[in-house]
Amino acid sequence: MPKDLPAKNVLDAVRNAPGNRVKVAVSDIDGVLRGKYLHKDKFFSAAEGGFGFCDVVFGWDMNDQCYDNATLTGWHKGFPDAVARIDLGTHRTVPWDEGVPFFLGDFVVQQGNKEVPHPICPRQLLKRVLKRAEKLGVKVMCGMEFEWFNFAETPQSWAAKGYIRPETITPGMFGYSLLRAGRNRDFFKALMVEMGDFDVPIEGLHTETGPGVYEAAILFSEALEAADRAILFKTGAKEIGARFGIMPSFMAKWSAQYPGCSGHIHQSLSDGKKNLFHDAKNKNGMSRLFESYLAGQLACLLEFAPMYWPTVNSYKRLVDGFWAPVKPTWGLDNRTASFRVLATSPKSTRLETRSPGADMNPYVAAAACIAAGLHGVEKNLKLTVKPIHGTNVGAENIPRAPRTLIETTRNFKNSKLARDWFGDDFVDHFAATREWEWRQSLDAVTDWELKRYFEII
Repeated sequence: MPKDLPAKNVLDAVRNAPGNRVKVAVSDIDGVLRGKYLHKDKFFSAAEGGFGFCDVVFGWDMNDQCYDNATLTGWHKGFPDAVARIDLGTHRTVPWDEGVPFFLGDFVVQQGNKEVPHPICPRQLLKRVLKRAEKLGVKVMCGMEFEWFNFAETPQSWAAKGYIRPETITPGMFGYSLLRAGRNRDFFKALMVEMGDFDVPIEGLHTETGPGVYEAAILFSEALEAADRAILFKTGAKEIGARFGIMPSFMAKWSAQYPGCSGHIHQSLSDGKKNLFHDAKNKNGMSRLFESYLAGQLACLLEFAPMYWPTVNSYKRLVDGFWAPVKPTWGLDNRTASFRVLATSPKSTRLETRSPGADMNPYVAAAACIAAGLHGVEKNLKLTVKPIHGTNVGAENIPRAPRTLIETTRNFKNSKLARDWFGDDFVDHFAATREWEWRQSLDAVTDWELKRYFEII
């Protein structure tokens, strides 16, 4: 459904939809959709005044373990309801769930006699950054793409195996393979067709290099809509896959044998009429605005790093020579750089930020990309870093990204730029959740340790 429909038309569409259910969802801090079904009568009330949603969605991790270091929510606050506001502009129907109406929501808090955005709501975080873009007179356009592995597993079979040796849906290394796509043709078709019907249009879908791995590029749009599409794609792929006995995984790196899974973000700035990144007179086809935007991303990458690499596993993807970029570098149509400049036609000139993994929260990662770029625009930064050639040729003196979540989290927490763009509440809370995530890993006994020490020591 078109996103500019008046609210009355949206409410009428829900009223005329079959059945009495409406599905609503919000993003938690990890980018996992949390939601519920509402009766239509409750939905119409919620559409007007919001509805209560337990704020534990910001107070626990992806396995529902409550943080012991959060201050804005937690046991000490009693996990009360927060107010979620339904965004009527996100209206969709779910093709694989009997066409049930679906909406995304944002969290708000009361401040005096007015409502303000919840400071740790990921979708509100992106909106905060986009408001700053509006003040600069630009509209941010984005397109996201994901790589992910697909397994012939169910939650039950995966648990029964003790979470080891998952079976991929196809064997071998066979990128861009029509043969491998044909092995699971019904699933492949369902992703293309049903995602499109869900207003998550897929521009391209193909197999990647690795057993059972696919890549999908989601059609570009305005930045908030792009992040909505991205989070809905990840959840939708899992729901569709389950119908075919397939378990998609967007884990950054599930096996040391294979390349990791990326979550690339394409961006450009528009004045509402034209792409402001293109300049035919520049030898690289880049406008001065584009150069400043890129300079900002180069400058901020390592300060905003946990927003791109949010899990302990994210850093297993950052292996030298394994496709994922490990330094703040840029290049012209160079897929080994962190920032790939595509300066072709006036319409398609854009920046591809290749740092994020598929495990990123789309709202958080997009906020990081855009804030970094706009920082460069606000400060009129000059692009002084030279482009790399080949695989990191010219990047010898550029520092490598840290290899652990706790290192990047400490840098992020101490970043004045992060606090300026995202607010103290978000920075402190997000840093606390990443520190928690790292601490959980310290208690784990891994298969690497068993293999290395069990017999020998």
